[in-house]
Amino acid sequence: MSSQIPKQLTSPPPSVPNILISFPAPHVLLVTLNRPKQLNAIPSPQHSAMASLWAWYDAQPFLRCAILTGSGRAFCAGADLKEWDSRHGPDTAVPDSGSAREKERWTQEGFGGLSNRVGKKPVIAAVNGLCFGGGMEMAINCDLIVADKTKAKFGLPEVGKGVIALAGALPRLIKTVGRQRASEMALLGRVNYDAVKMQDWGLVNFVTEEGKAVEEAVKVAEEMSGNSPDAVIASREGLRLGWEGIGPGLATEVLERGMYGRIDGGENMKEGVRSFVERRKAGWVDSKL
Repeated sequence: MSSQIPKQLTSPPPSVPNILISFPAPHVLLVTLNRPKQLNAIPSPQHSAMASLWAWYDAQPFLRCAILTGSGRAFCAGADLKEWDSRHGPDTAVPDSGSAREKERWTQEGFGGLSNRVGKKPVIAAVNGLCFGGGMEMAINCDLIVADKTKAKFGLPEVGKGVIALAGALPRLIKTVGRQRASEMALLGRVNYDAVKMQDWGLVNFVTEEGKAVEEAVKVAEEMSGNSPDAVIASREGLRLGWEGIGPGLATEVLERGMYGRIDGGENMKEGVRSFVERRKAGWVDSKL
């Protein structure tokens, strides 16, 4: 995987502590959480920095899909509780992925700049290991999840620590897996849900063999990047409108008047139709959305 910045980018990525940036395929950004000894727990100052990184990604026409993963044996274990404890002392309640006090340190995009991110372009979670608390809150709000069959473990352990998952996971989880399953995860606080179980429940898209989560995520990202970047952005917006609870009729109207109206008759739409008629592979241009 190349760490060399593609020449097509309009600016270099912002510097983010504990993050490795690479470009494993054309149009694909790979973001790797790099605090393996801390199970990639995210300290408070990193949330806003990561939000800036995702905003930079959205603003780069050349980039079409991003992947988030972790180094070592964890995807992300949530908040850095040792950092929090040392800052507030032993007599203060300890947060995990979120609490009213800890939430003040996030941007509106949430934990890791991702758990409440609206954004423009898709992000794939390549869950290579432990995915707990804030880590799971980020994964739930990603567009697709690829998970390691052997090493990936999911859970929301907050209730066992006297706090709750306050970074956006609770309302999104219930939409994805249903009330009873979401209640099991959020109210029991178990951390033993594997990739196969999460795929069965509809949270995980692809299950891979051990050590192959990032490799598979790159393949999926390349497949996605092979489609019209305009159509992917507009389709994602349509999905998001439904995800956020707007009725199908209104969501379709908002999409048609908004994002779709901006791509209707555009260069990529013309190219898609033309390439189909001519029975050839489409040659997309970078999105101007």
